[in-house]
Amino acid sequence: MLSRKMYLSLLASFIFLSLAAQEGYQIKLTLKPYTNSKVYLGYYYGKIKAVADSAILDAHSSTIFSGKEKLPGGIYFVVSEKKEILFELLIDKQQHFSIVADSNHLAENLHFVGSPDNDLFYAYTRKMTGFGKKVGQLQSELASARTKTDSTRIIENIRSENQQVQAYRDGVVSKNPNSFLSTLLIAMKEPVVPPAAKQPGGKYDSLYAYQYFKGHYWDGISLTDDRLLRTPIFEPKLEKYFKELVPPVADSIIRETDWMLLYSRSNKEMFKYLLVHFVQKYINPEYMGQDAVFVHLFEKFINTGEADFFTEKYRKIINDRAYSLMANLIGQPAANMDMVDTSGKPTPLYGVDANFIVICFWDPTCSHCKEEIPKLDSIYQAKWKKEGVKMYGVMVEGGQENWRKFIRDHNLKDWLHVYQTKEKADEDVAANRPGYRQLFDVYQTPTLLLLDKDKRIIAKKLTYQQFDEVITLKLKNSK
Repeated sequence: MLSRKMYLSLLASFIFLSLAAQEGYQIKLTLKPYTNSKVYLGYYYGKIKAVADSAILDAHSSTIFSGKEKLPGGIYFVVSEKKEILFELLIDKQQHFSIVADSNHLAENLHFVGSPDNDLFYAYTRKMTGFGKKVGQLQSELASARTKTDSTRIIENIRSENQQVQAYRDGVVSKNPNSFLSTLLIAMKEPVVPPAAKQPGGKYDSLYAYQYFKGHYWDGISLTDDRLLRTPIFEPKLEKYFKELVPPVADSIIRETDWMLLYSRSNKEMFKYLLVHFVQKYINPEYMGQDAVFVHLFEKFINTGEADFFTEKYRKIINDRAYSLMANLIGQPAANMDMVDTSGKPTPLYGVDANFIVICFWDPTCSHCKEEIPKLDSIYQAKWKKEGVKMYGVMVEGGQENWRKFIRDHNLKDWLHVYQTKEKADEDVAANRPGYRQLFDVYQTPTLLLLDKDKRIIAKKLTYQQFDEVITLKLKNSK
């Protein structure tokens, strides 16, 4: 007869072995009619689809995906040998279960054993499919409706179906508050602005509606839940927020990126994703001036050592780009340039006296410059010159002979044509000073910048047509 001590020891060993058996993941798959073929287990990561595992289906259409480490939670999918996504599944805490499916009839023949998360997920999916068919049918009827009465009736039916969809989703969340599906449904939901009667003053206020929607956009969503990264839901929601709700000016964007990054710090995966996302978005931004966001991210999060997950190669690219942008942000004074003109006379940038200065970095052998520089000169001669604007043209490459010939052939008069001597360039290198290419972020030609009378940067890297709009607006405001 076992002693109590021995019994407890054996029980503890049994529990330990049971727990050990549950380490990692093991997903048994039977996928008819595929046999002797490769299948993949993939997952979403923002807009990317990646492979987590692969296996070979045997002659009985069966295989096992397994690994010693647990899979990070998210929406995964099974992919055929032809790289077709066959179906999706949820992976969270339950990582030991079975799937039985028939790819010819997936809607009816997809079953999970030992995975309540996926039972709930597919009950929801089938319900949504039913709603989708109803709404699709109503939309077809709406397209062929002949009377206003019919259209009104059909639109009301569509609205009713959509309300039922949301009510069903809300019911799933209330009945299964701790499920991964509920987390996804909350992330998909958008704020509903209260009716006009409930708003201040009892009437519709578009500013109030915007502030309410923006203020509640992230309700119920945790920026420390990295499962959301491995879904097709989070990145579009993030992009919509910055595209439609955050003003496209650097200061506003910086406030938003800061709170998101500071909030997500306790989850390394989420912090890493957000930082990389913001860096890639603003290192070459869509709108002028937003590169200040990238410089801020570099100074606050990257150069302080918090981005220890960057590779050495990627870090060098980030560092080089940051130092190129720091000296030429909108609103900052431009760096001086010690240049000489076509006769060798010193003509530094800060020696130019004008209310507006257009700096043009160009190359007489560059095909794009050959097309654009004459057009730029035409608008300068026709409009800008009489308004006191001065052109400071910097030859970056192409050779002095080609440079002078182009100036003569295209009659580029009244410009301040300058270049940097080799001696001056060598002097900068010897003193370890940044060159004008870095100081003005000149890595393509032509590159244009607009300065005010104090040599502060007003605009940069726009087309000459856009520069004309900026100059016209500035002149109008000054008058």
